[in-house]
Amino acid sequence: MDLASVVGLVLTLVLVIFGITIQDGFGALMGFIDRDSVLITFGGAFFSALAMSPSFSTYLNSLKSFALILKPLPSNEKETIDSIITLSNVARKEGLLALEEAANSIEDEFMKKGVLLIVDGTDPELVRSILETELGCIEERHKSIIGFWDNLGAAGPAWGMIGTLIGLINMLSKMQDVNSVGPNMAVALVTTFYGSMLANWICIPVSNKLKANNASEIMMKEVMVEGLLSIQAGENPRVIEEKLKSFLSPTKRNELVGQEGGEAIG
Repeated sequence: MDLASVVGLVLTLVLVIFGITIQDGFGALMGFIDRDSVLITFGGAFFSALAMSPSFSTYLNSLKSFALILKPLPSNEKETIDSIITLSNVARKEGLLALEEAANSIEDEFMKKGVLLIVDGTDPELVRSILETELGCIEERHKSIIGFWDNLGAAGPAWGMIGTLIGLINMLSKMQDVNSVGPNMAVALVTTFYGSMLANWICIPVSNKLKANNASEIMMKEVMVEGLLSIQAGENPRVIEEKLKSFLSPTKRNELVGQEGGEAIG
């Protein structure tokens, strides 16, 4: 489980509840619970997001993507680079055809596809084109899901404001009853509160986390593309290693050096 996401979401909610209850106790929470506001804000936001989705199944899959931020993204830079260097050593000693057997032990389908293309003797430019096309499709799927959360985050405050306007209209229509103004105003503002919470507590963090995960995954697949093409070109494993490390930040490079313990790769 990704502790950063879980702890961040939980502590954010705890601080909001603390701010509500610090003076009047937990009884103050009842002033922030209103059935009609829930229906207008959450119903409006989620149903408008449904209207923007290409299909109902796409909508459900986008909602399920919330679980992705709770799963830790494997930090596999070292494993990926090590795998590519291992493949380059096999190709250097036994030839490219020997990679077919090695491909059976590769779990990542993207890398496995690239290795098999090389084994089949596919032209390097065509290999790059095929892999980059698949990479583009992966990124587009990710952007579609990220866009869903961006749209939902925009709809939340908008529908909260619509709920507030409805509440204000109802309040103004009963201005002759002065005692009802305060309670009605509070209820009207609760919808804005719900919309802001939906956007800032859920949608924006989910969207940004998915963007970060997407960037990390795409970067590692780009490492795979360059590594496999370098293998096909017959480059020295050490040269390939240094080329692939150029994709990483200085901190990540230093971590890899520390993990390798200065061992040379033959």
